[in-house]
Amino acid sequence: MKTVITIDGPSGAGKGTIARLLAKKLGYRYLDTGALYRAVAWKAGQEKISLDNEDALKKLLNDIAIGFNGDKITVNDIDVSREIRTAEIGELSSQVSAMPVVRKGLFAIQRNMCLQGKVVIEGRDTGTAIFPESANKFYLDAGIEERARRRYEELKLKDSGITLEATIEDIKKRDTRDSTRENSPLTRTDDMIYIDSTNMGIDEVVEKILEHLKK
Repeated sequence: MKTVITIDGPSGAGKGTIARLLAKKLGYRYLDTGALYRAVAWKAGQEKISLDNEDALKKLLNDIAIGFNGDKITVNDIDVSREIRTAEIGELSSQVSAMPVVRKGLFAIQRNMCLQGKVVIEGRDTGTAIFPESANKFYLDAGIEERARRRYEELKLKDSGITLEATIEDIKKRDTRDSTRENSPLTRTDDMIYIDSTNMGIDEVVEKILEHLKK
């Protein structure tokens, strides 16, 4: 499928920014899979659900309604756009995303959102588990210090207590968790176009992806 573009990569690589701009240039929809997991994490936190309680998580997934409207994200009609972007929810979502019951529950949602095509979807397993048949798969990466710096610049606007050192440690933990989890680990496959954005500007990365799409 050529009109489903997948962008995978580690935390802080810039997937969200790039995917959003790419979708706008192409006139495609943009799907932030990380926001889905953050929304589930937020709801689990609100209901004080233990992450080892599979039955409770299944019920949550059956009852939850996640909505996307531009940058606005809702959970059961509650606007959680700001709440799900904190460092605390980021850490919780990283744990939640490692749960097989959660990944299974969100799999169908992500597939259904993309089946009509003309969508840019980004996350950790979009090109390996969600849409492995996509003809346009990218892996966006950057050095760990650069990724931490980017994440820090984003988080400090919402959480004044965050530090760069803490962000670096958080990125390291997420990298380990994402790449070693049993269910749909973060993986770079041979059919993905690899882009190291460490020393690249946002527009440069978008243009590089567009060049590959033209080919």
